[in-house]
Amino acid sequence: MSDTVTIFDTTLRDGEQSPGCSMTMPEKLKVAEALVELGVDVIEAGFPIASPGDFEAVRAVAQKFGERTTICALARCRREDIERAAEALKGIAKSRIHVFLATSPIHRQFKLKMAEQEIVKAAVEHVQLAKTFCDDVEFSPEDAARTELDFLCEVVEKAIAAGATTINIPDTVGYATPNHYFKVITHLKQHVPNIGQAVISTHCHNDLGLAVANSLAAVEAGARQVECTINGLGERAGNAALEEIVMALKTRKDFYGIETRINTPKLCGTSRLVSSITGMLVQRNKAIVGQNAFAHEAGIHQHGMLQNRATYEIMRAEDVGFIGENMVLGKHSGRHAFRARVTELGYTLDDAQLQKVFDDFIALADKKKHVYDADIVALIDKQTTQTADRWQLVQFHIGAGTGTIPTATVELRDDANAEAPQAFRDAAIGDGPVDAVCKAMERIIGVSAELKDYQVRAVSGGEDAQGEASVEIAYLGRRYHGKAVSTDVIEASALAYLKALNRAIGDNSKTPVTRAQA
Repeated sequence: MSDTVTIFDTTLRDGEQSPGCSMTMPEKLKVAEALVELGVDVIEAGFPIASPGDFEAVRAVAQKFGERTTICALARCRREDIERAAEALKGIAKSRIHVFLATSPIHRQFKLKMAEQEIVKAAVEHVQLAKTFCDDVEFSPEDAARTELDFLCEVVEKAIAAGATTINIPDTVGYATPNHYFKVITHLKQHVPNIGQAVISTHCHNDLGLAVANSLAAVEAGARQVECTINGLGERAGNAALEEIVMALKTRKDFYGIETRINTPKLCGTSRLVSSITGMLVQRNKAIVGQNAFAHEAGIHQHGMLQNRATYEIMRAEDVGFIGENMVLGKHSGRHAFRARVTELGYTLDDAQLQKVFDDFIALADKKKHVYDADIVALIDKQTTQTADRWQLVQFHIGAGTGTIPTATVELRDDANAEAPQAFRDAAIGDGPVDAVCKAMERIIGVSAELKDYQVRAVSGGEDAQGEASVEIAYLGRRYHGKAVSTDVIEASALAYLKALNRAIGDNSKTPVTRAQA
């Protein structure tokens, strides 16, 4: 068996299917670039038949990165799906078509309404069709973990004979347990005569919190590709988390004897990027990339750490690119010192980006006494993930307090016409100052959204820490998110809400009616 596992990332496809996590084209390209820099072997860029936007996104990712890593497109066992996927991948050096068809009894009876031999026939025909467009073809028997083993073996054997080079065994609904999943992979290896002609892959969902454990059990049984997402993003409870899979294999190489090609010091940076773009916050105690992943508060732990870090740490923070809150710079620090620190933190910025981040750093240093590494990272993320939004916050004024009706006056700039931007003002009352600001912005833009989630956290320590606001809104049946940072949490909240509104109106063809021009 190979001593290297292929890391197949589906953040742009399965991960993006999480409610509220849809990405724009520029955002998908940023995530794809980060995945390439991370060292991901295969990027599943999307489902081209799903929509024109999905097709264009897969096409754009393939054209930009298809010479550097394998770009994969998903397709059902339908001719139109496969032809659309092939068109999206056309002309690139490294392409893969991923064909899937459900095989479990419940899917056969209620979703597909197909008999076993009809499914075998469809799988063979469509793998063969995909093979005419692409040498690298992956086949997935959807809901494999709940499929009868004899039938699963038959489908897998016929798919390999038809030309599939990778056979993925999905635990589509997160039903499996590690021992169960291990036995499924072992059974395939023992009972499918041509199994050695294909790579066995895993695709595990986290409905029972076992996605990573199941994936590792499959690797132990002989699987040599793992399908996963950054931060475990995905439908329902999510997918297997890439960072956890990779670091488990690296940290316990003594047990698994397996390596990956992942550049692990970039794990935390990639995690922050995906979190910032999708609006899905990473829980503080999340393994590998959480804010508390390398924190020690208990006295006995701190004592052990002072003696030898290995007493309570099985990984080094620098191995995953973890950045704490070390105070490093102040407002008198020069541009050269700032550039050096940015480089030490693992970021590569061009001159224009560096200047913008440095200007933000100087402005921040005037507001707070101590600037931490975490503050600098937040400023970099702000610059590298921001998009050209139509509506910009110019200024706002609030009135609030005990016994006072919270009010807000807001001025926004409409950049729909870049050559002649217009300023608009309006006022509103609300349940609190943040609510009042958000309602005033809605009045100006001419939309009404429903706030679904609102969270604020401190980026670093201290009373003057930057606040990071994250919001999720519902508009016309879809969810949109926004995130922003500021030393003023009301400003951060307003910017985050405006970011979500910009996403919402940008995703709909109807042009909102403005209400009050300055």
